[in-house]
Amino acid sequence: MSVSANDNGIDDVDQKILEALAENARISLKELAQAAGLSSPSAAERLRRLEERGIIAAFTIDIDPAALGYPLQAIVRVRPLPGQLHVVQRIIQDTPQFVECDKVTGDDCFIARLVVRSMAELDTILDKVAEKAETSTSMVKASPVKRRLPPLSRQR
Repeated sequence: MSVSANDNGIDDVDQKILEALAENARISLKELAQAAGLSSPSAAERLRRLEERGIIAAFTIDIDPAALGYPLQAIVRVRPLPGQLHVVQRIIQDTPQFVECDKVTGDDCFIARLVVRSMAELDTILDKVAEKAETSTSMVKASPVKRRLPPLSRQR
């Protein structure tokens, strides 16, 4: 088996480690070593180097918002009114129901994901934002592609 690195400096062993962690961030070091074909000390060293290089930024969990009482999700496109960009950004950051937000180019400045318990809660949150921005909201029906790793090897 060749262990050459691709353009991003990830070799086949690193790729196996990242794929195993993406599948289960709580995998034991012993299981991670087995998945990558390494000894436990070698796997630990590889893991440490991936963290040092900033490739692994955190180990996290995937929580189902519906199981926590948030059955509704919305994607909200936000266009702040003139001079309100930083105020709107602060409102989004300070509202815990906004679970994700990207600052983007184009007509809108922010695209955010919002979890809520009810349509009334959605209205209450959007009313706070609407005082400072125009919004366009789409309810999420399903997520056919969950957050996932980008391709780790060069696609041809």
